[in-house]
Amino acid sequence: MPKKPTDELSFETALEQLEGIIHSMESGEIPLADLVAKFEEGSTLLKVCQAQLKKAEIKIEKLNIKTGEVEPFDETTADN
Repeated sequence: MPKKPTDELSFETALEQLEGIIHSMESGEIPLADLVAKFEEGSTLLKVCQAQLKKAEIKIEKLNIKTGEVEPFDETTADN
């Protein structure tokens, strides 16, 4: 089955593939050359996930501001 370009992947699909890569890397059964390729693929998938989460965050923030229900998202207090 041919892989989709990363810009067409859903968040869930990208996350699932990333988790598979992490699992295969942690198994310790992959040669070093393949580990480097897996790391590169995982980095790309991570960026896809981060970008899609950021888009969702911005959309939610805009909706909340529009309705006046919630203050804008503040990353500095998100972990508290």
